[in-house]
Amino acid sequence: MTAASATTGRLRTEGPMRRLFARPEIGALIGAIAVFIVFAILAGNRGFLGAIGVAGYLQIAAQIGILGAPVALLMIAGEFDLSVGSMIAVCSLFLALLIAQYGVDPALAVVLTFALALSLGAVNGILVVRTRLPSFLITLASMLVLRGVSIAMTREITDQTIVRLPDGATDSLALRLFTEPLLTFDRGLFRAELLWWLAIVVVGTWVLLRTRFGNWIFAVGGSAQAARYVGVPVARVKIALFMCTAASAALYACVVVPTVGSANVTDGLGKEFQAIITAVVGGTLLTGGYGSVIGSAFGAFILGATSLGILYAGIKTDWYNAVLGLLLLIAVLVNTWVLRRASGAR
Repeated sequence: MTAASATTGRLRTEGPMRRLFARPEIGALIGAIAVFIVFAILAGNRGFLGAIGVAGYLQIAAQIGILGAPVALLMIAGEFDLSVGSMIAVCSLFLALLIAQYGVDPALAVVLTFALALSLGAVNGILVVRTRLPSFLITLASMLVLRGVSIAMTREITDQTIVRLPDGATDSLALRLFTEPLLTFDRGLFRAELLWWLAIVVVGTWVLLRTRFGNWIFAVGGSAQAARYVGVPVARVKIALFMCTAASAALYACVVVPTVGSANVTDGLGKEFQAIITAVVGGTLLTGGYGSVIGSAFGAFILGATSLGILYAGIKTDWYNAVLGLLLLIAVLVNTWVLRRASGAR
């Protein structure tokens, strides 16, 4: 069984152009080019095309993209994870507390942070497959629980809502792996999160399109019941994907905490929605069974370029959320239209 036969049935195409536009990431690619051109015209001479500007929106895109790729895989399998943002807060505070409050070696603190995230992701996945409740509800509850616990425990331990890393902690090799500058010129700074983002996109794309597990992801998203009939381990696939989204939250925390030098109870606030928007703008359907990890990378670029492009263009940043909502609506409409055209629907 192949991914396409299990879900999209190898969308019927009639010629190279139709085959090209059947790819889920094409709309996001066109959108990324359009957004770049628009802001290059509006703000190219204000810093958008300068090294600092490019480094700025690529950094934002990388951080969002680290979350967006695993979320896209989960959505292709037909599930949602609304707890990613709260998971970031838990992982950020846990990492900072281990280092600052308890003197744990940064390398061990990183390992324990990923272990915690994977455990929480497994709990989310197990609850979804055992209760058979919508993942939207399960992870909404997780989002509230984790956010509340992170605030309460941090105040209980430190009597504050911010945990600052001690001097010199960010110089450790374990943390520098996530923040090390790659290239510096003309005051523009490109950091290691770009490589982490690229690695996640490459591995995620390979898994989705070239492995049996990728076939299972498409199959589960197309029809979980049909997938069970042909021997796909639906429960294991879903649990593994929830663990992946949780691991991405831990990676995000390991990138941001050393960069900022502290963890805050508000870390990750709203990031779950940005990750979902990234996946949808990248061509992933909300109904599952169709999507692209590469598309999520283009979606992350669109969000990153838009967030700083608005600033460089002199537009009030109050409009940013309105732009995100508009992008989401357009992406859903375009994705639905492309899928219908590609499948020959009338």
